[in-house]
Amino acid sequence: MTFSGPVETNSTQMIDPFGRHVTYLRVSVTDRCDFRCVYCMSENMTFLPKKDLLTLEELDRLCTAFVAKGVRKLRITGGEPLVRKNIIWLFEALSRHLQAGALDELTLTTNGSQLPRFAGQLADCGVKRVNVSLDSLDPEKFRKITRWGNFDQVMRGIDAAREAGLHVKINVVALKGVNDDEHDEMIRWAHGAGMDLTFIEAMPMGDIDGDRSDQYLPLSVVRARLMDNWTLIDIPYKTGGPARYVQASETGGKIGFITPMTHNFCESCNRVRVTCTGTLYMCLGQDDAADLRTPLRSDDSDRLLAAVIDEAISRKPKGHDFVIDRRTNRPSVSRHMSVTGG
Repeated sequence: MTFSGPVETNSTQMIDPFGRHVTYLRVSVTDRCDFRCVYCMSENMTFLPKKDLLTLEELDRLCTAFVAKGVRKLRITGGEPLVRKNIIWLFEALSRHLQAGALDELTLTTNGSQLPRFAGQLADCGVKRVNVSLDSLDPEKFRKITRWGNFDQVMRGIDAAREAGLHVKINVVALKGVNDDEHDEMIRWAHGAGMDLTFIEAMPMGDIDGDRSDQYLPLSVVRARLMDNWTLIDIPYKTGGPARYVQASETGGKIGFITPMTHNFCESCNRVRVTCTGTLYMCLGQDDAADLRTPLRSDDSDRLLAAVIDEAISRKPKGHDFVIDRRTNRPSVSRHMSVTGG
């Protein structure tokens, strides 16, 4: 495999109809995962044929085109990105943009299962931090949430990431009646190990086994409960993503809240997502999309790709309209989160 060419810095910057600069790209490299989390997937999933997925070289070309258009932060996602064969090649390829100063950050979201194998190599590629999805510290409960996950392996992965010098942030999906009795413990554990922690509301994406209204827990409730035991101070800290952060005075650690349901973050949205098949979604909660795979495969110069990206950004909506209630017991969008990229 060979890397695509250097970034041309004279490309048009991406500014949407509401004046928001798009500087953050999240790219799914696979829809496959070695877990089957109850809020994300059905247990018996049908995955995309491998021929439909972008090759690693195409993913490099695509990401490079976005960097040329002003993307400064690039997050690799899945499914579980580290189950993609030869995935480290892509990180090695993209690291050239870090070295050239065209990219500020290259990072990923992972379930942690493959970090014992790859943490050191990721650090060597210039990755400075990773987000690890972990919804319970109880091994039995963890198994029920993930269906297929190995708790001890994830803990080894977190340890490996920290030993490699990666900053680890823990992502926790708040699930009513499932992990809401663990939130204080998870904060103590994460902050005690020098890791930040972010709570995320469950989102109505894709058909799953069960009723979403049984899972959904507003983070306004979570925060109110936390305030019984923690002194939470609002801080202006930002990572480029949608989380709003507070600091726990007792630990000095940060707690983030991602609230797509109760308090959306659309007014400051600087993000777009590309699926593993090359479909560009300008909004996580809308179905409007653009096909990038066709121009990638039909024009080696990337001119057509750049034109399609520009046209798509001109259609980026003001916001999303997620709904979860018993009358709306169907996903707001039909695609699973594992297809779009976490």
